[in-house]
Amino acid sequence: MICTRLNTFRWLLVTGLTALNSVQAAPPAIAIIIDDLGYRYAEGQRAATLPGRVACAVIPNTPHGTPMAEMAHARGKEVLLHLPMQSLDPERPVGNEGIALNTTRVGVTEALRNGIRSIPHVAGVNNHMGSLITRHPGHMTWLMKDLQQNNLFFVDSVTTASSVALSMAREQGVRATQRDIFIDSEEATESQIIQRLETLYALARRQGQALGIAHPYPATMTVLERELPRLAQHGLRLVTVQELIGLRENAAKENADLASAKLDSSSFAAP
Repeated sequence: MICTRLNTFRWLLVTGLTALNSVQAAPPAIAIIIDDLGYRYAEGQRAATLPGRVACAVIPNTPHGTPMAEMAHARGKEVLLHLPMQSLDPERPVGNEGIALNTTRVGVTEALRNGIRSIPHVAGVNNHMGSLITRHPGHMTWLMKDLQQNNLFFVDSVTTASSVALSMAREQGVRATQRDIFIDSEEATESQIIQRLETLYALARRQGQALGIAHPYPATMTVLERELPRLAQHGLRLVTVQELIGLRENAAKENADLASAKLDSSSFAAP
């Protein structure tokens, strides 16, 4: 009887605190990454000067990669290394700066090291392409070991549903997450991009947070320049990728604590 009452009290305490936290919680959060920066200066400049803390993912050893990273950092934006990884499409070569199926363990380390040298202020990494290589646990484990040693987070762009990158990151203790939606495509119109943004908003309201990836296309930049200052009107806030990862980690812990409390309560229920 005492155990039953103690565990019932624990369950009520946890659920009460969870409810209180929900009432006091900040508005739902979104994070946005702008991929593929470094090749065209004007596009990168526009991305780096977007309103708010949009993250900028820069491809290593590109003509304008270094100044793009410097510009984004100077404006308080996160800089990600947009690390090339082999695609299933043979017409999209990974080049000398990325990770391919024939890249060795040492080669993975060198690819990350060279990328960090090429792009200053790197806080994390996400994959450029990668629909082939992110399927391979060996290469992803090698990469995550190196990220852990360099204290970098990882974002799986999810270019394939078969990606194991996120699970390998978690196995190696790397702070990591994955994107929810792509906000645009090269051919997308402004109205289509707005529709995708609204999908991102809806996900954030349902989940508490959501992560979108976009590109520095002119239509995308026009929409984001206009819409990002209006986020508060939608009851949303823009956060960094690291903050979003923290929100997801906290939500997972709260859910685990609640599930544990419910299990303890039911285990000692009176007959």
